[in-house]
Amino acid sequence: MLQDLYRKVVMDHAKYRRNTGVLEGEDVRKIHYKNPTCGDVITLYVVIDDEQLQDISFEGEGCSISMASSSIMTELIKNKDITTVSSLRNEFEQLIRDGKQANEEIDLGDALSLEGVHKLRARHNCALMAWQALDKVLADVESYNWKK
Repeated sequence: MLQDLYRKVVMDHAKYRRNTGVLEGEDVRKIHYKNPTCGDVITLYVVIDDEQLQDISFEGEGCSISMASSSIMTELIKNKDITTVSSLRNEFEQLIRDGKQANEEIDLGDALSLEGVHKLRARHNCALMAWQALDKVLADVESYNWKK
């Protein structure tokens, strides 16, 4: 039953993507990123102000997992401080790679619906694609600490 709920959440995010479209302005950071294993693509737009991720959006094409994960990520980290974004990013990767969180007190929200991807090793990069793009766009932000 829980797996059916998770499947519905993933499909809802894949079909009705949140935070899509182009952000414009001189304070917008932008990166185009291609999943190295399957060809899914994303362009990620981020606005940071005073150590706060003020706005985020994306455009992309790919499988249901990569598009749902992109949508879920934008919902999860929008309006969060960079330290919190780092924690969420690390917890999500742990969930995908190991099938469990290191710190269950960190609320991954809808991202928990992607927990089953852990069993599908070939799909790990699909679930992590948006987060990997985020790593690149925030690489010069000192407070953004992700496990490399």
